Amino acid sequence: MTVQATQAEMVALFSQQLELCKLNANETVAVLHDGTCLSDYAEAFLSAAESIGAKAIDVHLRPGIETSLEERFANFGANPLSENADALTICKDADMVVDLFVASFSAEEAAIKQAGTRILLVCEEIDTLERLLPTQALKARTEASVERLRTAKNFRFTNALGTDINYAFGASYTPLSEYGYTDEPGRWDHWPGGLAAHCPEDRSVNGRVVMAEGDIIYPQMEFVRQPIEFIVEGGYVTEIKGGEHADEVRKFMDSYDDPRAYAISHIGWGTNEKCEWILKGIGMDGRAYDGIVLFSLGPNLEFGGDNNTQCHMDLPMKNCTAYLDGEMILEKGTLLPDDLKTPS
Repeated sequence: MTVQATQAEMVALFSQQLELCKLNANETVAVLHDGTCLSDYAEAFLSAAESIGAKAIDVHLRPGIETSLEERFANFGANPLSENADALTICKDADMVVDLFVASFSAEEAAIKQAGTRILLVCEEIDTLERLLPTQALKARTEASVERLRTAKNFRFTNALGTDINYAFGASYTPLSEYGYTDEPGRWDHWPGGLAAHCPEDRSVNGRVVMAEGDIIYPQMEFVRQPIEFIVEGGYVTEIKGGEHADEVRKFMDSYDDPRAYAISHIGWGTNEKCEWILKGIGMDGRAYDGIVLFSLGPNLEFGGDNNTQCHMDLPMKNCTAYLDGEMILEKGTLLPDDLKTPS
């Protein structure tokens, strides 16, 4: 059940978020939307920016075909900005963009970041945004996590069902932290956040991943009904084994008719202790859930890569054990180092 909020309540909440993003009266914010989804968010963000004294620009693109947020998360990389050079220029010239139509994993988003514009993706339900309003403590914990990924050369994770897989990190890609707000030039983030991730060197990943019943499959928004096994060789999933649910996952990926859908993408863990293990909205509760390992397939543009397949599979897994350069970081879903531990 979606919780409703008044426009005044949304403006107050969004103002708190923009303050975390360090938006000030000398800056310009572009609110990017298409009017088919989250039009009330667009109006509230414009009002919130104006209440701070910033210049607010309504970048309202009219799509040729209306799509839901769920469809957009199942087809990354395709967005109306690719056909509207003027709107793209407005976004690149702004200090900050509020993205309400999911420009993630696209060349257009990369160009906006390259221009020094900070970007905030917002598309969860209002009660989720309120419950998971980020904090500076979440930023500190997430940044400590990503710093460990930045300096590591190897990541390995296991679970009780037989998962055992190795990733090699190098200089080809830049790790990513999501702490729920964007406060630096050229930074992308997603509200709500709570995630640290890195992308492995090309063709470096080998091993076996077995998802357990109750783990989550995105973008399908499904709990795993029976164990699903992924065999990984040279950075690509070469086989998906299991029962009926494994067959459904394979058919979904094959529907994109793009072999790059099977490429290993980012790996990392969740850091947000406020998240709940639920299927809600577009699924940030599961992706950022404290102590999960987020096993992902598909695009890697956000990390500096060139895989822009529209098929992006995020597969959060509970109760995993993970190692960085041989040091145990995560034990059965619990982060161990003092600077990463769940707040008591």
